[in-house]
Amino acid sequence: MNDVKTHQISRIDRFFFISDRGSSVGREVRGGFATFFTMAYIVVLNPLIIATVKDAEGQFIGDGSTPNIPLVAAGTALVAGLLSILMGVIGKVPFAMAAGLGLNAFVTYGIASQMSWESAMGLVFLEGVIIALLVLTGFRTAVFNAIPPQLKTAISVGIGLFIALIGFVDAGFVRRVAAGPPLELGIAGSLTSWPILVFVAGLLLIVLLVARQTKGAILIGIIATTVLAVIVEAIAKVGASVTPGQPPNPAGWQLVVPQLPEQIFGFNNPLVLFREFDPLGAFGSVSVILALLLIFTLLITDFFDTMGTIVGVGGQAGLIREDGTLPRTREILLVDSIGAAAGGAGSVSSNTTYIESAAGVGEGARTGLASVVTGVLFLLAIFVSPLVAVVPYEAAAPALVVVGFLMMTAIREIDFTDYEISIPAFLTIVLMPFTYSIATGIGSGFVTYVLIKLVKGKAREVHPLMWTVAGLFVVYFALGPIKALLNLG
Repeated sequence: MNDVKTHQISRIDRFFFISDRGSSVGREVRGGFATFFTMAYIVVLNPLIIATVKDAEGQFIGDGSTPNIPLVAAGTALVAGLLSILMGVIGKVPFAMAAGLGLNAFVTYGIASQMSWESAMGLVFLEGVIIALLVLTGFRTAVFNAIPPQLKTAISVGIGLFIALIGFVDAGFVRRVAAGPPLELGIAGSLTSWPILVFVAGLLLIVLLVARQTKGAILIGIIATTVLAVIVEAIAKVGASVTPGQPPNPAGWQLVVPQLPEQIFGFNNPLVLFREFDPLGAFGSVSVILALLLIFTLLITDFFDTMGTIVGVGGQAGLIREDGTLPRTREILLVDSIGAAAGGAGSVSSNTTYIESAAGVGEGARTGLASVVTGVLFLLAIFVSPLVAVVPYEAAAPALVVVGFLMMTAIREIDFTDYEISIPAFLTIVLMPFTYSIATGIGSGFVTYVLIKLVKGKAREVHPLMWTVAGLFVVYFALGPIKALLNLG
């Protein structure tokens, strides 16, 4: 019996290159759990974004007159689970996938406001098909390989700052303000709320565990902080920061109120959502030009958000080669492209590779087995969604801050004495968190890099694809004036 078990483990090891990448099955499993817990919020958050807003015809997703949040939550978990497993098996990297934040908001407020949900998801599907074709023709992989290595490092560092900011903001440690500076500490410059203190405790715990090089540091920190959050809520009765029909509660939990659920099991059949998308419906709802511009916006954002993520997380995992390339890049990008199409087909918005995968890498994950574990947990979440909702932002966010630090350490690889690369790298790094957009950071760096080379008479040093991509980003940044010029609103 032991020989059979050892043989099975050996096959898994060879298939995922576990030993070759200096990892172990136990480390991959822990990494898969850590990634899931830092991503599990999407099962709750995605439905709150896309399932609670009516389309141009006054309908909610699923052609209903009222929001069906449980159904969209189940669909979100199903698509994320299947794609994460696919990424692990085909891409063989620790990159998990789920509905993309930012993209889902754009689909909700920028597309569905002009057409039906079926047509909006049809555009998302078409965008995924186009990206898949770009992968199959080799264009997307060629663009990835054409990026200068130090710009790739800048992308990784920028994402590190970005996810650290996401962690601080999601936990309420840093907040937007109506007047005064754009951001402030806690509530009116003070950390006087139980959820923020829980976040601080979780952050300090993970920091200490990482400093001591404790195995499972991030996962231990998330679980321990969740337990603390449940205890605090049970005693202090903090409540949510936003409750329909009641005044805002700044001192409340940001999204999920950490309390033991009344039931653990529940099921909504997410397969019914796959009947709800219409690939060609948009062209009958808006002009062809506007439909194409909407697809282009989705395409550029999805294309380069993913590229930034795999560069950043892949670099942290030590998977980037000396020449700046990543093993199995084509397979990784193909699965990611399928994610966009699958998200549209499943009516849960475009799915993309998640920067939160860095939490699993920080836990030691180096192979696709971690993604398979994360995917299986997402599939289980379809049946135990009440249990998933126990983990609050404040318990998961500390992991993002610590991982942000780990990713930022790569900044030492950038030569800041060479202004031709350091200025574009600087803009790439700072504009990601400052604009809350990976694509914006990448685009600003690319355009600046090309312009500097051109002005200094070194245009021949720029890869032809970099010129092409820089030109596309100029169009992307000018979409507002272009729409106004064409009277598209």
